[in-house]
Amino acid sequence: QVQLVESGGGLVQAGGSLRLSCAASGRTFSDYGMGWFRQASGKEREFVATITRSGEGTYYTDSVKGRFTISRDNAKNTGYLQMNSLKPEDTAVYYCAAGRLFYSGSYAYIPGHYDYWGQGTQVTVSS
Repeated sequence: QVQLVESGGGLVQAGGSLRLSCAASGRTFSDYGMGWFRQASGKEREFVATITRSGEGTYYTDSVKGRFTISRDNAKNTGYLQMNSLKPEDTAVYYCAAGRLFYSGSYAYIPGHYDYWGQGTQVTVSS
């Protein structure tokens, strides 16, 4: 089992920045790929970004490319999502997730392929 706890959400004005953290405990964090997803009110959960076990590979949904950066520190068992130039449409609950992922095609973009999830952290961007 892997336990994930997100932090760092909050209220920010458009154009501002936030950094989300995802603290992992339990099994070896570096054994798992990690992803960030978000769910806006009334909408389905959507893929934001994912990072390979080593951190060498990163992938993003088009709407956040150039604004968000996913990273991880395996020594600290922690993943991060740096969010810059935030827009009101980024408002959502953000979830981190971990799983034994294949980085081929869109496999790692699908929520059902992740085994472990955090409880989520709210990000609200005001206009």
